[in-house]
Amino acid sequence: MLTLAILLNLILKKESTMKIEKQITIKHISTVLLMLLSTIFASFTAMAQTRSVQDEQGTFEIESIPQRIVVLEFSFVDALAAVGVSPVGVADDNDATRVIPAVRAKIEAWESVGMRSQPSVEAIAVLKPDLIIADAERHRAIYQDLQRIAPTLLLKSRGETYQENLESARKIGVAIGKQAQMTQRVDQHEKTMAAFKQYFTTQETFQFGVVSDKGMWLHSPASYAGGVLSTLGIQSPLAQSTQNAYIPTSFELLLKTNPDWLLVGFYSQPNVMDEWRQNPLFKLLTAVKKQQIVEVSPELWSLNRGMLAAEEIARNLEELLGRS
Repeated sequence: MLTLAILLNLILKKESTMKIEKQITIKHISTVLLMLLSTIFASFTAMAQTRSVQDEQGTFEIESIPQRIVVLEFSFVDALAAVGVSPVGVADDNDATRVIPAVRAKIEAWESVGMRSQPSVEAIAVLKPDLIIADAERHRAIYQDLQRIAPTLLLKSRGETYQENLESARKIGVAIGKQAQMTQRVDQHEKTMAAFKQYFTTQETFQFGVVSDKGMWLHSPASYAGGVLSTLGIQSPLAQSTQNAYIPTSFELLLKTNPDWLLVGFYSQPNVMDEWRQNPLFKLLTAVKKQQIVEVSPELWSLNRGMLAAEEIARNLEELLGRS
C-alpha cells in the first residue's frame, strides 16, 4: 500500500509538472508572437510615417517608399546612383551616354522621357511613377502637370552650387526613404574630396568653360564646377564674389581672365574657339604659352553635377597634374 501511494504521488507530480511546462510553453509562444506582431506593426508604421523636406515649392511630404522614380535632371540620377537606386525614367536628352559612365555603372537601364529642357509629360505618365524629381528652374512651369501624375520634388539643379548639390542629395535621401544611407554617402564623399585636396598644392589658376558655335561660358566659383575646384583647394582667376554661375565670355574677357589652365568642354564642332585661335592675341594667353588648354568632358564637368561626378573630376585633375 505504501509503494502504491508513493507511485500515485509521483504520477500526480509528473502531471502537475507537465501542466506547468505546457503553460510555460504557451506563454513563451504567446510572447514570441506578440513580439513578432509588434515588429511587423512597427515596420508598417515606419513605412507609413510621413517624411518631409523643404523643396523649392514649399514643404514636400511623402509617406510610401517610392519604387518607380522618374528624374528630370542628370544631377538627380547621380544622387540616386550614389545610394544604389535606379530610376525607371530619365530626361536624358534622348541620349543615355550623356549620363557619365561612373553613374551608369551603378544603375539599371531606364526609359528616356525626352529632353531636360522639355520632358514629355505623356512619357512620364506611361511609366506610372510614384515619385518625380524635377528641376526648379526648368520644370516649374509644368509642376502642376507633374503633380497630377505623382508626388513631385522640386529641387535646384541647373545653376546650382556644389554645396546646394549636396543639400539636394540629402533631401532626395529623405524622399526615397534612405536618409541614413545618403547621409553616410555624403560624409564619405566629403572625406574623399578632402583626401584629394591634399595633393593639389598648385598655385596656378584653373578655369573651366563650355564652348559651342554660339559662344563661350565660363563657370564661376558660384557654379557647380567652380565649387568643386574650390573644395579641392584650386584657385579661380575669377572673383569669389561673382554671383552668376555661368558667364557669357567674349575673347576680350577671356584675355582679361587669363587663367594658367583653361579647361574646355566642347558642345559643338566647329565652335568660337576656332575663330579665336586665328587672332594674333590668342598667343598672349598664359594657358597657350604654357600649353595648358585642355579639352575635358562637358558631361562630366558641367552636365551631371553630383557626388560621383565630383569625385571623377578630382581624378581627372589628378591625371592632368601628374599626381596619379
